[in-house]
Amino acid sequence: MKFITVLFFVATVATVSAQAPKFGHIDLQALIQVMPERATAETAFNAFQKELEDILAEMQKDYQAKLADFQNLGADASEIKKNAKITELQDIQKRIQNYQSTAQQQLQQKQGELLQPVFDKAEKAIGEVAKEKGLIYVFDIGTKVVLYKSNESLDLFPLVKTKLGIE
Repeated sequence: MKFITVLFFVATVATVSAQAPKFGHIDLQALIQVMPERATAETAFNAFQKELEDILAEMQKDYQAKLADFQNLGADASEIKKNAKITELQDIQKRIQNYQSTAQQQLQQKQGELLQPVFDKAEKAIGEVAKEKGLIYVFDIGTKVVLYKSNESLDLFPLVKTKLGIE
């Protein structure tokens, strides 16, 4: 009877161990940082950002020139001329503010456009490796949301790097 009980216990433990959920983890941001596609996206983003900054610099240069013109108006300048210059300066300031707001939105949109394919490629590779390893969950440990990570959790970082052909 003891033998049957021990045999039953061993069989139960073996079955539970074989069916134990398999978990994996990866630092998605660290993976993105080593992907060559990220560097390409970053270069394109920096070029776009520089273009927007050059336009803003030109607008500010124009504003400074108009401000100098206004300040150089003599005391004999008419009130109408002074008011026209003030209105012109205010209009330029509004355009600069509107441009800065629009440029910020464009930068965020461009960053999303450029990085989304990189994230998609990384997530696809993570999914493929997870399926190959029979995992049911993969946690992103870079977000610091995972409160505990067992040593039994499989680190997918080196496997996904290999899958992506990154050394």
